[in-house]
Amino acid sequence: MRTALLLFVSGLCALNVTSSLKICAFNIQSFGEAKANNKKVMGILLKILSRCDLCLIQEVRDSKGEAIQTLVKELNRFDYSNSYSFVESERLGRNTYKEQYVYIYRSNVLTVKEQYQYHKLEEGTRETDAFSREPFIVRFHSPTTLLKDFVLIGQHTCPKTAMKEMDELYTVFNGIYKKWKNVMILGDLNAGCSYVTMKGWRAVRLRSDPKFHWLIGDEQDTTVRQKTHCAYDRIIVHGREIIFSIVPGSAQPFNFKESFHLTEEEALEVSDHFPVEVDLKPNHRYLLRHEKQLLKRQLCLAKNPKNSTWLKMLN
Repeated sequence: MRTALLLFVSGLCALNVTSSLKICAFNIQSFGEAKANNKKVMGILLKILSRCDLCLIQEVRDSKGEAIQTLVKELNRFDYSNSYSFVESERLGRNTYKEQYVYIYRSNVLTVKEQYQYHKLEEGTRETDAFSREPFIVRFHSPTTLLKDFVLIGQHTCPKTAMKEMDELYTVFNGIYKKWKNVMILGDLNAGCSYVTMKGWRAVRLRSDPKFHWLIGDEQDTTVRQKTHCAYDRIIVHGREIIFSIVPGSAQPFNFKESFHLTEEEALEVSDHFPVEVDLKPNHRYLLRHEKQLLKRQLCLAKNPKNSTWLKMLN
């Protein structure tokens, strides 16, 4: 009986039934070969990314396509209790300057159901070439959360046209919403300081439509430099179901400079942006059911006849 009790307790420790799902968005600022080969920078990135079940990476600038593979490989080594994978966009940009969006996710927790690279509209339409880097849209399945399926629209706007691009995301959303529900828009929208105006805000449909909830507020600071205080990076949701599924107060920038006791210079080697994040509520019934299955297997391994009492209790 003592063996069974110890296994029961260890099983509770092995599976935390209160765990939520953390979704992040991080502009790593020109992430490519140089940063991937910088051990100090990579060490900090691994600590940041291992906090997230799912993270949208922006400003991936690597024509060889090796930097993200290195990052994910090292992340799997760093956090061996999870299995990380990724899905990436095309290389996007109007001219020779190109970026990619990359979603890094825990494949033992999440499944990619569909992905969609938003394309430029046809010539002659009003919205032609609205985006410097077209949004990358991915639909995920999450069995461990109250919200089973959700869609992320990742976007990194051009600072000079930030308000126009944010407004055009309304058109992107409407097209996606006809097919998929539970939509979250996230990324470096340059939605603050000199890139936005009070008059311009009124024309941005994502702001004027009350059905959209901006989880990262205007008063937040998503910049690393102490001399700036701007809410460039945002998380926006639409719909009662997804709003109800969010852990209250969980939408915040993650100040890795303070958390990891870095100087401003050290932090800026990683990025000039802080990640933004939000948590989805767990599905306790799902987690408890799988916890019972785990404990049953552990009890059987103990090969103790008295374990039958515990197995009956778990059914």
